[in-house]
Amino acid sequence: MVSHTKLTVDRALNDEARRLRASSQSPRLDAELLLAHVLGVTRERLYAQPERVLTAEELSRYQTLVERRAASEPVAYLTGHKAFRDLDLLVGPAALIPRPETETLVEVALAKLALVDWAAIWRVPRVLDIGTGTGAVALALAHEHPLVEVVATDIDDKSLELARLNAGRLGVGARVEFVRSDLFDDLPGGALFDLIVSNPPYVAAHELADTPPDVHRFEPRAALIGGERGLDVYERLVPAAPPFLRTAGWLAVEIAEMRSGEVLDIFRGCGRFEPVELHDDLGGRPRVVAGRERS
Repeated sequence: MVSHTKLTVDRALNDEARRLRASSQSPRLDAELLLAHVLGVTRERLYAQPERVLTAEELSRYQTLVERRAASEPVAYLTGHKAFRDLDLLVGPAALIPRPETETLVEVALAKLALVDWAAIWRVPRVLDIGTGTGAVALALAHEHPLVEVVATDIDDKSLELARLNAGRLGVGARVEFVRSDLFDDLPGGALFDLIVSNPPYVAAHELADTPPDVHRFEPRAALIGGERGLDVYERLVPAAPPFLRTAGWLAVEIAEMRSGEVLDIFRGCGRFEPVELHDDLGGRPRVVAGRERS
């Protein structure tokens, strides 16, 4: 580790980005995010003051974070923040780091909510988010839809605590309720929703070792592994959902692209969803399966 009290922002970025080349697919971006975090500024602000000299304390903190990143610790866990759509979410090792791919689930959910004129039927839409983690999907829906009320569940208390903190910071806590539950087990009897969304664990157990080190070494396994085939949660969730859906309500789930056919089969085999749709993410990869409850 190099220590030099006369190191400038520009020199520090160049030096630490080089250190990260062997361990990161985005060394420059990682170096920028970590230095911006240490200095309490935006990435853009770094380039407005390239000759600013780092103090000894700033440099020490920065180099410590870079060293941890070089050991594959995720940048989001190092900074404690992750952007999701236009939200700034608090993150931590108890919950999966929100991914850009999951924004597709939010897009599909908003599109389904837009199919109904809620003012005309004199009620607000109710959404259930199963396995909320940081609260990313639930809070994005509450933030972007002016009427929606969301119940967000998770089996992990620490994840729920993190999601509650995010709801409070983002000012949507009044429209999001958090419940500890394993799927539908602890929901009140008679609870009905217009839309159920979930980003369940979908990595097969044998695939975990093939994920990047920052995933399999640091992110919670319970939020990643979906059994031996990556389908365990879908096989429980999909057949159990219809009693909790209002007539013509939708169930939408994120999927692993290589298992789109299997998840489609689970929906169709249930016999309670028509139509069943497959939606691609922005990269053109299968990412969400959605089905409408057929009463």
